[in-house]
Amino acid sequence: MTAQVLPAPQTPDPLRSSLSYAPSTQQYHPAPLQRTNHGSHIDPEMVDWLTPTSKETPLSEIRARYSRDGYVWIKNVIPRSDVFDMREQYFQTISPAGLLSPGTGPREGIFNSRLDPTVHQGVGATPQDSAMSDLDKVHASKEYQDFLEHPDLRDCVRKLTGWRREAVLKRGLLRHNVPGSKCPSGIHYDQLFLRAGDPVFVTAWVPIGDCAADGGGLMYLENSCELGERIEKRFEDQQEKENMSKEDRISAYNRHMGELGHLSHNAETWAKDDGLGKRWLVGNYEAGDVVFHSPWMIHASSRNEDRFGRIRLASDLRFYEEGAKLDERWTKPFWHGDGL
Repeated sequence: MTAQVLPAPQTPDPLRSSLSYAPSTQQYHPAPLQRTNHGSHIDPEMVDWLTPTSKETPLSEIRARYSRDGYVWIKNVIPRSDVFDMREQYFQTISPAGLLSPGTGPREGIFNSRLDPTVHQGVGATPQDSAMSDLDKVHASKEYQDFLEHPDLRDCVRKLTGWRREAVLKRGLLRHNVPGSKCPSGIHYDQLFLRAGDPVFVTAWVPIGDCAADGGGLMYLENSCELGERIEKRFEDQQEKENMSKEDRISAYNRHMGELGHLSHNAETWAKDDGLGKRWLVGNYEAGDVVFHSPWMIHASSRNEDRFGRIRLASDLRFYEEGAKLDERWTKPFWHGDGL
């Protein structure tokens, strides 16, 4: 495992992560504690670092890492300023919810610590009813739909996959996670939610701003693609035995699934038991980075405990090769009543 390297402490700047990679001064630092939905911490022995990949890495090596590991985290894919433009647009749109700290701006996205974090959750958790229309609005906005078409992101997808043409599902998701709230992402693999299409897509997880390793970003269960496939096969066998309808089979919320369609919300114990003792891998993500992962890669997020109070914002995008069988339910922008 490549060691993660942190610089000397710097003056806090919410528009910079204060986290970088300095190969000339390599020194291993243990991954920070990850707090679960249940309030406890994951055993530190069960947490390690993701491996970052420079976009200048030979393409053959980038593809090999994706094939071998089920993910590849590529640094600086999208210009940093473009990512922060999207962050600003998001928080400007949902600012009526009042979640930003007084005296800070939407580009920073700092949570108002006087508020109850449990009632200021985003997509994937339980947003306030009053926030739903604003969340629908930002997902349908021209700015977000244009972001799905970002030329640097699309070029990177084509290089990674070798596809001549790619299609992105219009139902991209913008998820925010304020410090102290329950995390919006339980344990899952993406095919759970896209069962009406073939498992041939690539997910791009895009942090919309800087997100430290204890800031609620995604954590991946190491070498878990084969396990994800086996779990799905077990679900399919159960559904076949029960003669479940097609509509129920493709639903992530049928009677075999857990809360909100996830496998579990207890990352502390699930990895040791159902996860076969595999470790969770975390990263210090920066605006412009993209993590590409397989439909079968098992992942989740921990609670946001960012020391600067930054709201974790990220987008989940799914790409298919043009002409592949995709999940048609995901071809329209998100809205809160779509049942997906």
